[in-house]
Amino acid sequence: MNRDRAAPEIRTLPASVVNKIAAGEVIERPASVVKELLENAVDAGATHIDVTVEQGGSALVRVSDNGCGIRADQLPLAVASHATSKISQADDLFQVRSLGFRGEALASMAEVSQLLVRSRVADEPAGAELEVIGGRAGTVRPCGCPVGTTLEVRQLFFNTPVRRKFLRTTQTENGHTVEAFTRIALACPGIHMTLRHNDRVLYDLPAVDRWVERIRTLFGAELGESLIWVESRVEEVHLTGYVAEPGVSRGSNRMQYLLLNGRHIRDRSLQHALSEAYRGLLLTGRFPVAFLRLEMPPELVDVNVHPAKLEVRFADGRRLYSQLLGTLRNKFLTTDLTARAQLPPADDTELNHGLDRRQAESHRQATIRWARGSAGEEAASQPARLPPFPAVPEFRPFGADRPVPDGPRASTGPLAPDGMGELPSARADAPHAWPPPVAAGLQVHNRYLVTETEEGLVVIDQHALHERILYEQLRQRVLAGTLESQRLLVPEPVSLTPTEIAAALEARDVLARLGLDVEPFGGDTLLVSSYPAMLANFNPVEVLRQIVEQLLGSDKPLDRRDLVDELLHMIACKAAVKAGDRLSREEVQTLLEQRQYYQDAHHCPHGRPTALVFTSAELDKRFKRI
Repeated sequence: MNRDRAAPEIRTLPASVVNKIAAGEVIERPASVVKELLENAVDAGATHIDVTVEQGGSALVRVSDNGCGIRADQLPLAVASHATSKISQADDLFQVRSLGFRGEALASMAEVSQLLVRSRVADEPAGAELEVIGGRAGTVRPCGCPVGTTLEVRQLFFNTPVRRKFLRTTQTENGHTVEAFTRIALACPGIHMTLRHNDRVLYDLPAVDRWVERIRTLFGAELGESLIWVESRVEEVHLTGYVAEPGVSRGSNRMQYLLLNGRHIRDRSLQHALSEAYRGLLLTGRFPVAFLRLEMPPELVDVNVHPAKLEVRFADGRRLYSQLLGTLRNKFLTTDLTARAQLPPADDTELNHGLDRRQAESHRQATIRWARGSAGEEAASQPARLPPFPAVPEFRPFGADRPVPDGPRASTGPLAPDGMGELPSARADAPHAWPPPVAAGLQVHNRYLVTETEEGLVVIDQHALHERILYEQLRQRVLAGTLESQRLLVPEPVSLTPTEIAAALEARDVLARLGLDVEPFGGDTLLVSSYPAMLANFNPVEVLRQIVEQLLGSDKPLDRRDLVDELLHMIACKAAVKAGDRLSREEVQTLLEQRQYYQDAHHCPHGRPTALVFTSAELDKRFKRI
């Protein structure tokens, strides 16, 4: 170590360097400029905002509004660092009611661009303008302009070529700009907003009273038709918004919009609650679509934790998590999420003159649409919730060689998981103890069950439905600690790699809860001493190998609850009847009856639909009855 080295001198950074550092935090790309300017326009009380972008925003971003405007003598302060009209003391940071408050956005933009601001207040006969190029401000000049403010940011990063080099293609930058515009437009449906790119109108959004209309305009009528209205209030926190039916999902979480007091935010905890609410309703790798608004007193949230104000800190994040999760789950439990099949419209001319084979096949394809869970934001009708059952009998279909007992819910047979005993019977005098009998069903191609309801024709995937029933029964037994296991007379040795052995032993306690006991035997061997009784017909060695693959196959560490859930999925899938299994008439009927006892019977645990409804109206239309 060189002790002769002179101590470095500490100096105050020039204002231009400070602003460039701030620009690096606040102004990442042209979309950041759009976001900051739109927030200022909203805070100014504008009812009409026009956004014009050229070359993805790198050449020009212009935002014009009809808000309150800026007085001429205030223009130099507007572009100064840490100058703002929205807070005046430190305590105001904990009661922020505006979108912008840091007072550094315009100064940061002016440092790395050619900025021009024109503004006029209502009580002045003329406006004023100020130009700032690379942080050097000119003089304030009078100009003619309407009431409000127009800000132009040209040649972004012209004096910081390193930053400009990292800008992406025009299409990519424009995509980020559109996303920034969309977030503000979603949060402010009462403001008329337009967006133009290279003289082409991308959005012209008139002010609307109903939020769902703004959502439909931005994302399309098809998505709008799939939305379910949700609402709850817990003390001072009001949650409202829309979530999409499980049939409408995305491959990422980009379509999850969380608005806090009119501000778009990102919050991992709330996004996790959203995913938990859809657990078992979506396929692996799919993410729900949601548009949610949270309203709460500003003192319950700290918005001053992120330079771009995207992340916040809640005073009681656990309560918000529980409120969101509980609201969505309760809504799903009272909403019919069974898939409907909407047949394509028939062309009378083609039908009368005949179709070739390819056209006929095309007409037979069903376009799946999910049933809407709500009539709308203003009138959210609540379907009647299924009555609670004190006990649900096990699904134990009959064997073909066994007589049918008098009680259809006390049967045993080859499809019944061994060791799964009866649950206590429901009280005979309990109100609504059992749903009404279901119509008789028919098995088709040893794969699907067909039955009728008041609504029309229902086609059911026998494996998916049985898997859901077994999963729910297993989950209840695990929670109650009554899942049966079968002890092996001679422990079964299983050879695994060191990594696989470590994973199995780490999850040893969880496996024991599921009836699978493992213990080390030395070297590359584990011993299986017991396993779930319902899997008596399966090789315990293969069962353990698949479980270990499940443990190692996850791309993130699973917590205890997730691990139990994943293993229950696997066990239920292995034990359920398969596509191609022939069921007797009694087995079909028993399976259909069990469908009524579970709120989530419309989906299997992996998120696939278990049933598809063809309404009588659609069938009548196809047969020319209407």
